[in-house]
Amino acid sequence: MKVARVTVSDRASAGIYADRGGPEVERVFRLHWPETCEILSSMVSDERDLIARDLARLADEEGCALILTTGGTGPAPRDVTPEATRDVLEKELPGFGELQRMLSFPTVPTAILSRATAGVRGRTLIVNLPGNPKAIAECLPPLIPAIREALRHLAE
Repeated sequence: MKVARVTVSDRASAGIYADRGGPEVERVFRLHWPETCEILSSMVSDERDLIARDLARLADEEGCALILTTGGTGPAPRDVTPEATRDVLEKELPGFGELQRMLSFPTVPTAILSRATAGVRGRTLIVNLPGNPKAIAECLPPLIPAIREALRHLAE
C-alpha cells in the first residue's frame, strides 16, 4: 500500500524552519499501522492550487491509497488546506475533522478553530491533520480504525 504525507507550510517549504509535522505524521502512522507500506513525502506552500494539484497527483498518478496532510487548517488567511482538499474530493467525510476537534477541545479549547476535513478521491482517502506535532500524536491514533475501514471499502 502507498501512503503519502503532505506538509502544507510556507515557511517549511521555503526552508525557513524544519518540517516537524510531516515526520510526526509518519512516526505516529507507522506506530499504529503494523502492515508494511511505502510512505511518500511531499511539501507544498500554502497555495490552494499547489495543494490541490499535489493531492490529485498523489491520488491519480502515484496511486496512494491514503494521503495524510498536516498544516493549513486554521482560520488564518493563508490556511487553505481544507479548501484545496475539497477541490479534489468526490465525497467529503467530515466526521474525521469532527472527531479531531472533539478529541482536542478538552485540553485545547482553540481546537474548534480547526477546519480539518477528509474525503475520497477515486480509491484514495485524504485526511487533513493539524500542523502541531503534539496534536498529530493526539488526533491520528483514534482515526486509525475509521481509516482502515474506509480503505477496505475503497478497495472493493
